[in-house]
Amino acid sequence: MIAVIQRVQKASVSIDGLVHSAIQKGLMVLLGITHADSESDADWLCRKICDLRIFGDENEKMNLSLRSVENGEILLVSQFTLHASTVKGNRPSFIEAARPETAIPLYEYMIQQMSEAIEKPVQTGIFGANMQVELINDGPVTIIIDSKDRK
Repeated sequence: MIAVIQRVQKASVSIDGLVHSAIQKGLMVLLGITHADSESDADWLCRKICDLRIFGDENEKMNLSLRSVENGEILLVSQFTLHASTVKGNRPSFIEAARPETAIPLYEYMIQQMSEAIEKPVQTGIFGANMQVELINDGPVTIIIDSKDRK
């Protein structure tokens, strides 16, 4: 699994011109699932994201995790294009992205795990929908984590 994590002041997902989900201060997470991913990848990535110390403390030093900040939220959106291969030609190949029968259960599992970790509902997009994402990146802070690269 690949996650692109952005610390945001606010973020939202719209579908067909209507806001489907929105958060205020927290993390906007784009999640790419590959056919080789499992629940153990989701568990590891969930812990990593929820414990990532990228929020400012009283001295504005990045020292607090989402669990440590007041009213921190997560907006989790599935994004198969994170597994694009551009090695051959100019048209991306998405052969590494998981098929829906694999990706949907893992996406739903990740939603459940993150909700339990932060003890509140996680806002989401709709798997496979054409979504418009809006956000105000705070910092900017953007971090990419790959569960297959656990250095």
